[in-house]
Amino acid sequence: MKRYFFKLLVIILLLAGCSENPPVVEKPVAGPEILSVSPENGVTDVTGKELTVIFTFDQNVKSPSSQHSNVTIDNGASVVKVSAYNENVTVNISSLEENGQTYTLVIPKGTILGFKEYQDPADEIRYTFTMKKVEPYVPSELDPVKTLVNPNASQQAKNVYNFLLEQSGKKTLSGVQSSHSHKNDFIDAVYKHTGKHPALVGYDFLFLQFSPTPDNWSWVQNYNDISAPKEQWAANGLVNYMWHWNVPNSKADWDNGVNNYNFDGYAFYTDQTSFDIREAVKPGTWQNDFIMKDIEEVAGYLQLLENENIPVIWRPLHEAAGNYDLYGPNGAWFWWGRHGAEPCKQLWRLLYDQLVNVYGLDNLIWVWTVDVTRGAEDQYLDWYPGDEYVDILGVDIYETNTDAKTRQYQALVDLTKGKKLVTVSECGNIPDPAKCMDAGNKWSWFMVWCNSDSNGNILLTPSDGNFNLNTGDYWNQVMSSPYVMTREDMPSLK
Repeated sequence: MKRYFFKLLVIILLLAGCSENPPVVEKPVAGPEILSVSPENGVTDVTGKELTVIFTFDQNVKSPSSQHSNVTIDNGASVVKVSAYNENVTVNISSLEENGQTYTLVIPKGTILGFKEYQDPADEIRYTFTMKKVEPYVPSELDPVKTLVNPNASQQAKNVYNFLLEQSGKKTLSGVQSSHSHKNDFIDAVYKHTGKHPALVGYDFLFLQFSPTPDNWSWVQNYNDISAPKEQWAANGLVNYMWHWNVPNSKADWDNGVNNYNFDGYAFYTDQTSFDIREAVKPGTWQNDFIMKDIEEVAGYLQLLENENIPVIWRPLHEAAGNYDLYGPNGAWFWWGRHGAEPCKQLWRLLYDQLVNVYGLDNLIWVWTVDVTRGAEDQYLDWYPGDEYVDILGVDIYETNTDAKTRQYQALVDLTKGKKLVTVSECGNIPDPAKCMDAGNKWSWFMVWCNSDSNGNILLTPSDGNFNLNTGDYWNQVMSSPYVMTREDMPSLK
């Protein structure tokens, strides 16, 4: 009995002690609060199919993965991932539509937690944003202007342009780029194999610094000798000129001239010359003095052709934008594109003004050429000199197929809303004429680049994958296609 009495006494004393010192109840700590969100809540004109939203809190936070499925978004979008790191909570959203729709993201209370003991979770988060409304893409139709940009264009130049307008969508002119010898060697090789001449031949002022050349330079003709383009024009063919424009690395290189008839100190590739186009378009610089002298010299050779009433499809500063996978952010492999679009456009306009307004050349049809990789077509407009300086748009295409090149075609047509004729201004493997017509691609001409062996003999079928589909049979097929015009089909445009 005494034992039970003492136990009862202990219990009473303990209870008495508890009543005098009640247990401490911890006060809840406020939950994490948002300091900022990016993009800001209520943002409009969001673009793309995906969006990443970052919420920044006033303290380090965590988020139990068991709660992530409770994070929702409406109108058919999806929450892909929720993650917390330090003060940030990141929510990745997908399946968005650019239709002007407003979306609401909901992160329920209990999803975002702090690290403090007895701390409340963050309050419910409601985040809204509105997508940009993008009109459905409607491809432009080719409806080119009926006049050349030079109001004083020669009658022969007008005749050629009108002829190209008439053939658009009916036939594509066959074309080849001659070798650098300023001769008709490639066109003759095609004729020897197929019995037909290409309708268009391209020549190149690559060796401008060498002209006039020494008598023993049989491989590079003097540009004063225009017998090759005269022969082509006399046979009702068309004449095209381009210009791989060699420039000096320095004023000293220019002062020294072209040493010993080689290109020491001169180049046109971006990685081989430091010549700065930005200085070249500034009057008073040595670079500007140089290009003005070169333009004067080119004008003299083009004048020889005008004196013979030969119109020239003129394609300078080609491939200015280059390939965006090479040579850094610009991707330009030629010096005239090294520093981006703006100085290149300035140079184009300067060249146009000098040749047309200063030297009075009215025999030129101006062709502007792009060359960029897939996905960079939206860069075309950045480099475009303007409708008032360009007659025809060209794209240089080297691919291991003979497809119709619809992607490039539509990008060029869209560029000017169909106001300019479009052409494959260079190619390796020839786009199949029948495929092009079936696709509705109204290419004005194609121009096959020239290749030769170590002895200088023209190769109709080089082994390179960009050319090797141009087999002997394929050349015959192309030159006999009802959709292709050869020189034998050409009327006199004199």
